[in-house]
Amino acid sequence: MTEPEEQPAKTLEWLGEIPGKLRLIDQTLLPTEFKFLDCETVETVWDAIKRLSVRGAPAIGVSAAYGVIIGVQSLRNASRAEFDARFDEVTKYLASSRPTAVNLFWALDRLQSVKNSSTDCSSQELLERLLTEAREIDTEDQQMCAAIGRYGSELLSDGSGVLTHCNAGALATAGDGTALSVFFAAARAGKNIHVFADETRPLLQGARLTTWELMQRNIPVTLICDSVAGQVMKEGKIQAVVTGADRIAGNGDAANKIGTYSVSVLAKEHKIPFYIAAPSSTFDMSLDSGDQIPIEERAADEITHGFGKQTAPDGVKTYSPAFDVTPAKNIAALITEKGIIEPVTPERIREVLGT
Repeated sequence: MTEPEEQPAKTLEWLGEIPGKLRLIDQTLLPTEFKFLDCETVETVWDAIKRLSVRGAPAIGVSAAYGVIIGVQSLRNASRAEFDARFDEVTKYLASSRPTAVNLFWALDRLQSVKNSSTDCSSQELLERLLTEAREIDTEDQQMCAAIGRYGSELLSDGSGVLTHCNAGALATAGDGTALSVFFAAARAGKNIHVFADETRPLLQGARLTTWELMQRNIPVTLICDSVAGQVMKEGKIQAVVTGADRIAGNGDAANKIGTYSVSVLAKEHKIPFYIAAPSSTFDMSLDSGDQIPIEERAADEITHGFGKQTAPDGVKTYSPAFDVTPAKNIAALITEKGIIEPVTPERIREVLGT
């Protein structure tokens, strides 16, 4: 097994101090074109999140935190009243970009707490504190990814075939990823694993992003159509499934990219363990179950005119939820930076997370 290589470029990075800007890999162009997107206005950050130039719950959260800095840094010499009004406007605006990924709101809430506890600061001083907090969110995510990889790799056996859905790698985080960090850590430990990646319709994050990342890191990978997942399980090629998540309710129900629920049902039918790898920031303990998770619906043209080519008749009705919810009963374990949650019960979740 070839040692996995280092990530070739950072998915997201804050450039400069104050004023500064957010640099992102534009994931809408991968895998055929590698290009950075520099965000210097809060509108470009909002658009990058909305159009999936940056995606994955952790990466969205970190990007939103830096987006707040971009949105208020021009008022660093203004009065606190003006600064605070702009801050509230910016955070509300960024919160409207995507509804499902809880990390977005978690990051904005952390910056809100900094503002609320800094009433005696000048605008400049508050801005510096906000940037420090955004950088801490960034660093913490990198550390969480590494810990998730260490814990999760223990669940994979040498010679395993592993299925993943969508993209939960370095492109979805500030670090090594969530689900993919498990694969990277397993490879570093000398385990020979082979990843089967669902293409993940309609935007093909598995085909475009996951395979690209794994090939960059010398992890053996085979791309399959979403509808092939059951067949490779039936053929005995899959010994585990590992995906990420965008929001996990207090009972362990987990929202992830559309199609994940179907994979969990197939895994259960074939008696294959289904794991979800996600940081503690992805848990929304205010929700009793996955029924309460808001599900984003995407534009019709993503399935009628995918990547610019019309594949459906004019005027056809569409239904395109971006996420579905996998019930806790289908999940063998949740892999977090604080440890493995197994069995997936509200009591075990609180025990491991310390909530």
